[in-house]
Amino acid sequence: MIKIETVIQPSKLENAREALKSIGIDGLTVSEVRGHGRQKGHKEVYRGREYQVDFLHKLKLEMVVPSARKDEVIRAIVEAVRTGAIGDGKIFVSEVVEAIRIRDDTRGEAAL
Repeated sequence: MIKIETVIQPSKLENAREALKSIGIDGLTVSEVRGHGRQKGHKEVYRGREYQVDFLHKLKLEMVVPSARKDEVIRAIVEAVRTGAIGDGKIFVSEVVEAIRIRDDTRGEAAL
């Protein structure tokens, strides 16, 4: 099993959700996060004063999928959220040793 964590622009959530749904991926956790990479924040103006916003609002999507579907899921996400501009986000992939459904103690990929 593979855990895929994706940090994206908030405006791209529906695109990502629809792309995942279209390939049969329903399990998804979404968290509001803040951070920056090369983008390094930006300047905003409030009541006539300029100030620096260092941490930008992003969304983090997390899902665990069968190993055989890893490339398909990554491709769907990239196609759905890519604009080609700085700040599009990142995808992190890691292995999951075990998954357990609490309700009935189902284990492994069957618990997904």
